[in-house]
Amino acid sequence: MTAMSRNDQPGRSAGRRLVVLVPYLWLIAFFLVPFLIVLKISLSQTAIAQPPYTPAFDPEAGWAGIKEFFAELSFVNYQSLAGDWLYLASYLKSLQVAAVSTLILGVLGYALAYGMARAPRRVQPVLVTLVVLPFWTSFLIRVYAWINILQRDGLLNQALMALRLVDEPPVWLATDTAIYIGIVYSYLPFMVLPIYAALERMDETLLEAAADLGCPPGKAFWLVTVPLSLPGVIAGALLCFIPIVGEFVIPDLLGGSETLMIGQTLWIEFFTNRDWPIASTVAVILLIVLVGPIVAYRHFEARAL
Repeated sequence: MTAMSRNDQPGRSAGRRLVVLVPYLWLIAFFLVPFLIVLKISLSQTAIAQPPYTPAFDPEAGWAGIKEFFAELSFVNYQSLAGDWLYLASYLKSLQVAAVSTLILGVLGYALAYGMARAPRRVQPVLVTLVVLPFWTSFLIRVYAWINILQRDGLLNQALMALRLVDEPPVWLATDTAIYIGIVYSYLPFMVLPIYAALERMDETLLEAAADLGCPPGKAFWLVTVPLSLPGVIAGALLCFIPIVGEFVIPDLLGGSETLMIGQTLWIEFFTNRDWPIASTVAVILLIVLVGPIVAYRHFEARAL
């Protein structure tokens, strides 16, 4: 028996290594390699050619070609980006929209998740299904539905006029308000589900202990419930904030021409101007900006553990 277990040990050890190796291979193939390609393009120069940038890597040119290739790379695009207010304004607008949207999502998401976690056990699966239900419909169809709702003679203005809350139908489309509405609606499940998971596994006897010690319910909520659900709040905030910064569809369809987020800037540079080096530079800086929240979350998680 001992001999058999010894013989099986190398096989099991190799299997464990393979299981650990698969995620790293996935990240290398689908994150690191594409990032290095984009980084290389960001150090290139625009050209009217195919591909629309120089230099192009030619391994057949030998060592001399490789040296020439690296010699032609430069940081000119990064300098151009730093001196152009348009790109800086796009970054700031994206961060502003993402921060405000994440804050609104946090308030609404926490209220919904708290109600779901405190609902009877038999009802909770139904509530979770209702939260996830919008994902069963195409994302584009849902955004186009909001165009019909928010237009001048849409359902929202009809309801406001019928309730006599307004005298004239307000303008919703092509405004920041429409962008916030579309983003909050689209990303709400990403905030609700992590918070609900944290609240649902919380030990309710802690609240009973706080009540026994004379702590009022409101104070127990802030001192017990909120700190224990904080990991879910942070996870939900990251799940929302990071993709919202690079959002393209919602601001493009619901926003106006004065609301230019970084996702729209990337689209314009890639497909309208065909300036791949500048677009790649924008993408690299965006990734660097978004790495900050991820590192902060990992630091918080390590401290919590």
